Amino acid sequence: MRGPWETALPGPGRTVVVTGASGGVGRAAALAFAARGDRVALLARGREGLAGAADEVQRAGGEALVVSVDMADAKAVDDAAQKVVDAFVRIDVWVNNAFAGIYAPFTEVTPDEFRRVTEVTYLGCVFGTRAALHHMLPRDRGTIVQVGSALAYRGIPLQSAYCGAKHAIQGFNESLRCELLREGSRVRTTMVQLPALNTPQFDWVLNRLPGRARPVAPVYQPEVAARAIVHAAGHGRRREYWVGGSTVATLMANAVVPGLLDRYLARTGFEAQQDEGEQPGPGNLWTPADGARGRDFGAHGRFDEESHRRSSQEWLSRNRGRVGQALTIGAGVLAARRLTRLVRH
Repeated sequence: MRGPWETALPGPGRTVVVTGASGGVGRAAALAFAARGDRVALLARGREGLAGAADEVQRAGGEALVVSVDMADAKAVDDAAQKVVDAFVRIDVWVNNAFAGIYAPFTEVTPDEFRRVTEVTYLGCVFGTRAALHHMLPRDRGTIVQVGSALAYRGIPLQSAYCGAKHAIQGFNESLRCELLREGSRVRTTMVQLPALNTPQFDWVLNRLPGRARPVAPVYQPEVAARAIVHAAGHGRRREYWVGGSTVATLMANAVVPGLLDRYLARTGFEAQQDEGEQPGPGNLWTPADGARGRDFGAHGRFDEESHRRSSQEWLSRNRGRVGQALTIGAGVLAARRLTRLVRH
């Protein structure tokens, strides 16, 4: 049964922590929470992006708290969580979204670079989860949303470090979920698996490809992901959410014909992740692109013209209970009509 706190949780006035909140999906999610009247703590490294996000959160109707932090630093993450509690009293929702990435063949990634991606993307999620639990478990309530990807199940070429980290988050989250269920805890953890999205990350990542990094089509706007994250925050009992038809197709194909998918991606995956032109800047692996000498990039990348603003699959995922009820009622009506015809004849 659903606890009383879960019924109330979708309403406004929650304290929400979003990591990687300075741009992309984190920025869009922060605004979506703010539009509901939530208090939003914005965690990231970049000063300009955080300042821009805080301004947008306040204009959207939320209350913003900016905390500059490197998610790969466990002590700093703990301190950031305490700052949130000091300012907002409690933490109701924690969204682990921060990540780093490299576009290059595995043999061209140095050990230090691979470690850095893993520390930010995977260990950042672990450290964020630990900090959230420290404040949620004593209250026996709260929801942790792990922002995942179709790549949490299906690795693709040229992103070995990122794919490995997302796979690790998937396993970690499953383990933690089992432990919380065993303890009968009302703290929930859920995961949102995302498709390719139009975010600034493709101009931020360290890129050693001949062309400019890009997402594999089809591409969705970050607001599609934000809606799913906000919904998951209010419905944390569900194990995970798949967003976008491409995510569903990828995960289903990987479950049924993974070897065939290996060969398909070997043939198409290199060209599908590149555009013509040179990559701008050195990447944000070590220094944020929106730091003191950078600029605010916002939530969107350069792919607005080709990006989908809606996902029918994402809507169905959020409303599968209603859809199931409607189908059940429809089937009942059809059965009643058929029975009526039989009686008449």
